[in-house]
Amino acid sequence: MAHVEKPDMRKEAGRRTRDGLMAATLELLAEKGHEGLTLREVTQRAGANVAAVSYHFGSLQGLCDVAIEHALERYLDAQILAVESLDSTSTLEELAEAFARPMVRALSAGGEELIVMRTVARVGIDPPQGWERLAGKFERARRDALGVLAAHLPEVDGQELDFRTRCAAGMLNWLALAPIGAELEAMPVERIERQLIPVVAGAFHGWSGVPEGQGSADRG
Repeated sequence: MAHVEKPDMRKEAGRRTRDGLMAATLELLAEKGHEGLTLREVTQRAGANVAAVSYHFGSLQGLCDVAIEHALERYLDAQILAVESLDSTSTLEELAEAFARPMVRALSAGGEELIVMRTVARVGIDPPQGWERLAGKFERARRDALGVLAAHLPEVDGQELDFRTRCAAGMLNWLALAPIGAELEAMPVERIERQLIPVVAGAFHGWSGVPEGQGSADRG
């Protein structure tokens, strides 16, 4: 008779506690940011005790660092997956759709996915420790996007293309945090895409929104 290994209940309980602490931390970071976050808030939200934080993460800062890295990695993996399927023949609109896909999906789904995006948006202003560990993934996502941009905009230098990419990313982060994000949550994903993709594509194109030859002086 084959031996059936029994699950280690204590180990499983420890994993659930660890995951619960990380989820609670992500929620609180998304709601209020890093400043003012307390150990009491985290443990109350997670239904855990202070000793569990010390055991699994060493400190509140250690817990925050792990939770933030987890959120960043999830975001980068989603963006890389969306953008890496493109090539130099892809249009800038297709790039905009792929680039924005993780945010569109999060806005539509809400819940944990949106919490992750809000955390990424907040910590992007003040990069956490451990950011360097993910440098390769940041570079990969940026390189794939710049490859499509360079193929369509050969007259624009690499520094400006990188700037446009950063602006597009910043705009998506703003959506996660601004009140308009709550409005988008109530929309079907198709409508979010219809409204958002042209705006992101415009950032890549570098359109000013002003017809050529018409500056502010012409609009008197």
